[in-house]
Amino acid sequence: MNTAIITLCGQGARIARRLAAKLGDCRVYVHDAVAEPIDAERFPAVLPLTEKIFGRYKRLVYIAPCGVVVRAIAPCVRSKLTDPAVVVVDVGGRHAVSLLSGHEGGANQLALEVGNALGAEPVISTTTEAVKTLIIGIGCRRGAKTESIEGAIRGAVEKVGAALEDVRLLASAGLKADEAGLLQAARGLGLSLRFIPADEILSTAKHFRPSAFVAEKVKLPAVAEPSALLAGRRTQLILPKTIINGVTVAVARENCL
Repeated sequence: MNTAIITLCGQGARIARRLAAKLGDCRVYVHDAVAEPIDAERFPAVLPLTEKIFGRYKRLVYIAPCGVVVRAIAPCVRSKLTDPAVVVVDVGGRHAVSLLSGHEGGANQLALEVGNALGAEPVISTTTEAVKTLIIGIGCRRGAKTESIEGAIRGAVEKVGAALEDVRLLASAGLKADEAGLLQAARGLGLSLRFIPADEILSTAKHFRPSAFVAEKVKLPAVAEPSALLAGRRTQLILPKTIINGVTVAVARENCL
């Protein structure tokens, strides 16, 4: 197993169960004091547990306060080239924080995976990622070809006078989480992909153009524009929804402070 999920409380155990089901290939560790029934290995204290498993897994997901996790991993940290990816999730399941080995160890990508699995906000502070400001929202028909999606992404970037290196995220609605062509396009272009839960799209106050066609097909008012806007913070559309190669794309820019 490559991933360990560690938690200290009952609410965290419930999140751990959901997360393990989505990520797969996981081992869950739950504190002895938790009464929640769950298939997991029990532990009495988080510091000795962390010392035991730090070099055993490539990815560690703690559902716990950041301060607790920092103290637990501090004696174990050696090098960004060898340390495992560490992500911290709050017990409300609101945020997935890339804490250690963000770029080299894959914690940035893990934060996105955890965020997609839980509907949580990925928090990534790596400088090379933070200076990228473009988010491309994508809506496509079921079974859309990888090549068509890749071409639409490249076309959107060209239309706003940017380069792929300026793109921080691709984004789409959660119902597209199993869309093979979209997943392959993201991998092929080396871009991270975030899925926005339907309830966030339905409840957002951000302005976007609704589509009767999309509403009829997927029961959402739109996909590309709200996905681009909601995948980041302080976002502004710089390319409204545009159809390229039969794929709908929209580009938002995050306005950094």
